[in-house]
Amino acid sequence: MSEVEIERIGLKVGLEIHQQLGTGRKLFCNCASIESTDYPIKFTRRLRMARSELGELDPSALFETTKQKTILYYANPESSCLVEQDEEPPHDLSGEAKETSLIIASALNTNIFSEVYVMRKLVIDGSNTSGFQRTMLLGLGGSLEVEGKSVGVQSICLEEDAAKLLNDSGDIREYTLDRLGIPLIEIALEPVSGTPQEIKKIALAIGRLLRATKRVQRGLGSIRQDVNVSIEGGGVVEVKGVQKLDQLEKVIEYEAKRQHGLKIIQERLQKLGTERVAKERDVRDVTEAFRDCKSKTIQKALAGGSSVRGVRVVNFAGMFGFEPYPGIRLGKQLGELVRFFGLGGVFHSDELPNYGITDGEIIRVREILEAGENDGFLVLAGEPRNLDVVIDSLIKRIEEAKAGVPAETRVATLTGETVYLRPRPGASRMYPETDIPPIIITKEDMDGARRMIPKSWEESLLDLQKQYELNPQLALQIFDSEYLDLFESVCNDGRISPNFASSVLCGTITNLERQGLDSRLLKNSEIAKAFEFLADGRIAKESLEIIFGSIMGGKAGSVEEAIRKSELGVMGDDELGRILEDLVTANADMVDQQKERSIGALMGIAMKDLRGKVDGQRLNKMLEAKIKSKIGMGKPE
Repeated sequence: MSEVEIERIGLKVGLEIHQQLGTGRKLFCNCASIESTDYPIKFTRRLRMARSELGELDPSALFETTKQKTILYYANPESSCLVEQDEEPPHDLSGEAKETSLIIASALNTNIFSEVYVMRKLVIDGSNTSGFQRTMLLGLGGSLEVEGKSVGVQSICLEEDAAKLLNDSGDIREYTLDRLGIPLIEIALEPVSGTPQEIKKIALAIGRLLRATKRVQRGLGSIRQDVNVSIEGGGVVEVKGVQKLDQLEKVIEYEAKRQHGLKIIQERLQKLGTERVAKERDVRDVTEAFRDCKSKTIQKALAGGSSVRGVRVVNFAGMFGFEPYPGIRLGKQLGELVRFFGLGGVFHSDELPNYGITDGEIIRVREILEAGENDGFLVLAGEPRNLDVVIDSLIKRIEEAKAGVPAETRVATLTGETVYLRPRPGASRMYPETDIPPIIITKEDMDGARRMIPKSWEESLLDLQKQYELNPQLALQIFDSEYLDLFESVCNDGRISPNFASSVLCGTITNLERQGLDSRLLKNSEIAKAFEFLADGRIAKESLEIIFGSIMGGKAGSVEEAIRKSELGVMGDDELGRILEDLVTANADMVDQQKERSIGALMGIAMKDLRGKVDGQRLNKMLEAKIKSKIGMGKPE
């Protein structure tokens, strides 16, 4: 969508930044903030919804309850304890987390409260074993300067991070507890109008401010953006789980396109004058029509004892498949909703016959539903006890389409699109924490926080550039990357060149990602180990790309395994000398004709076999000596 179109639709975006704090311990216990690899403890829970103190039910909690999931948790005593298992009351609040959050709030000129209350935020998707997340509102207001413009701050909260999702399939959802309880600061910014590129600059500015404190965690997953997106006349859509700035820009572009597309669909539906779907009249069992169906989805459902239902929608022909923009269809939105209930999907009349469903079966469905040529219909299969809930949600979503853009919570995909997650939560999801007394913010706390407000990111960047003698571009790349802390630890003893380290961290790893390899498999500890091996002379510089590529490609789990499988290591001078002597002899005619100019071609040949085993500079130097010896200009080393 062009910038002009975005201005026309009244796009507004509000960012919520969630940043893990680098305290080393969790918010309400002394467990280490580390990621475990082994989980000797395993237990299950079923989380149930409860009414608020006013007797109300939260819509997002009600939605989760309909899924009837069993939650399986994995835990390790090195990274979690009885607090995370909800078998023990929370301990005292982390003093360092409190101090860091006050420093950040002070840097943003937020009005900080003198007395802070811990609240329970109802969450029953399993990401919190207790069924709620502990959060505390530290203050309201403030501002952030971005390229000369002031962006308002709505609120700042200190809260617990959630458990890490491992798998979600069937009736089981699996989490690990190592991330649960890590201190997290949430910064909610005022909604602003602007292009996706301008919103990206705001997110970059707040990220730089956080990094300048040197009190936050780094790495993928340590900072996440929730994005509240709306267009004129539409509801606010919250998109969760945006981890990278490039992904943020794509998500905003997609949501602007999706929401405006839904607005166009609404306008067309209003002209058609469609009727409201009545469950008792428009929903019928159509299993009989599919007894001999060739569709694998239908066959699998019937073999498992499921039934097939049809939903008639009067005057809806063509509307499920109508695309105001490529890929933006109401049918796609309904499919996302159905899949979140565990069903394989939903067929709609605008895409049939297809997927093994024939014309004859469509005719029979229309007969059973008493659907005319101008009517649309949906077909879905599942267990009868689940179908009623799913169909109720589908009918509600169709009615919402007539009103435009529904307020809902969606989740970002890696490609920058969004998919349905759940309804927006209501006010009834928050209630006081009874196990923790109020947190008092004293004058001494505030004075100390103000004294520790960090330098601006521009000053921090200049310090980094001077300390490590980096050019401005490399300094900026490493400062904005997730590897700043790792870079400093690798370069601090002087054995690794800062320019080389930054080019590897910001160049080599990024290039491997662009080749489709997964950087999430490459832990910081393994990167540090590889640099240590290089500093000790156990591997060559060229080995790093091979090692990281092996780990990111899933071929090795550690530096040692990658070295072993790739047959890497530093080759001795004697063996290297013999190989180069044979190379020069085998290409004697080239050496005689081209003299010293032959080194380029011979280097290319040598590197094919010796890449990762010999440092390039060392190889070049020895090869040059061999060539000079061959043509009578010197002696071999």
